[in-house]
Amino acid sequence: NSTEPSCDLQELDLSRTPTSGCREGWEYDYKGRQSFVTEFDLVCSDGWLVDLYQSTLNVGFLVGSIAIGYLADRFGRKLSFLMSCVLNGIAGILVAVAPNYVSLLVFRTLYGFGVKGGWVAGYVLITEIVGVEFRRTVGVVYQMFFSVGILLLPLLAYFITDWRWLQVAITVPYIVFLSYYWFIPESPRWLLSQNKRSKAVKITRDMAKENQRSLSKKIETLSDDNADSTTASFMDLLRTPKMRKHTFILSFNWFTSAVVYQGLIMRLGILGGNVYIDFLISGLVEFPAAFLILFTIERIGRRLPFATANIVAGVSCFVTALIPDGGSSKDATDVTKSRSGCFHENETSSGSLQTCSGSRRWWPASGGSGSP
Repeated sequence: NSTEPSCDLQELDLSRTPTSGCREGWEYDYKGRQSFVTEFDLVCSDGWLVDLYQSTLNVGFLVGSIAIGYLADRFGRKLSFLMSCVLNGIAGILVAVAPNYVSLLVFRTLYGFGVKGGWVAGYVLITEIVGVEFRRTVGVVYQMFFSVGILLLPLLAYFITDWRWLQVAITVPYIVFLSYYWFIPESPRWLLSQNKRSKAVKITRDMAKENQRSLSKKIETLSDDNADSTTASFMDLLRTPKMRKHTFILSFNWFTSAVVYQGLIMRLGILGGNVYIDFLISGLVEFPAAFLILFTIERIGRRLPFATANIVAGVSCFVTALIPDGGSSKDATDVTKSRSGCFHENETSSGSLQTCSGSRRWWPASGGSGSP
């Protein structure tokens, strides 16, 4: 009698099967395109290094927001902004020529330091140049140009196929920004706080002349609005129970918004769709959020938009997690919900941006560092 050959699958232990690295290198399905992931082979067991790369940028954000914030108070808003642009130009080029992954992380951290520092100094400068009644509008419009950058980035990435040249392209504007030395004045309010009244008056007169406005003769007695007040410190945010509560709520919201916002943006890259189109649309949905805040914050206050945006963003993300896997339909739903979440997270951030300042702005950077 003969027996057929058989195989007992219960005795097959795949855990003992030896594995080896890809000896001849990786082959990627990105024809004609080069990213830092493909250049340094940050895939499979090294895939977590991509998330670390993003986290180092946020570490730079955290340190830069603190350091440049201090320098802006000490040496002026304009000088701090220009110093940030110089640092961004240098760090951006260093990122583009980084020879290995470790140096890439170091230069990326420096880049984040300058980017966040320049954002903080620029925000303070532009809101102090205008009148008090225009600060909120200018602050929201200033934030909207971040969304403009989000729209331009995928377009640049589509046409510039090498990541190093793409880095050079997004670094060039920082060099151009150095021309602002001749076009943007120092903050008159900061000059007043430094007892430089003559310079503050001259800048104010020049702005009035440019806008074809006349100034009151009382301009010569111009003084800082806070000249008679005591100097505030970080501890003032924690001094009373009510202030501690408000500080904790806004800080926690900043932290959470940064985690969710960046998490949703990073999610777009793993859904399997066209990453350029998905990223472009994720930037488009930020504009309605900004306009909504712009037209509601003065009419119905801050708390209602603030709370509503948090609730809608949370529900959108929660519903996404409950949707069962379903191939392309699941991916399409995820993209839609992610965009909705980005919309409402941006609405939340834009609203709280106008109600918090100083140390509470450190929390978005710390939240972004932990989002991967």
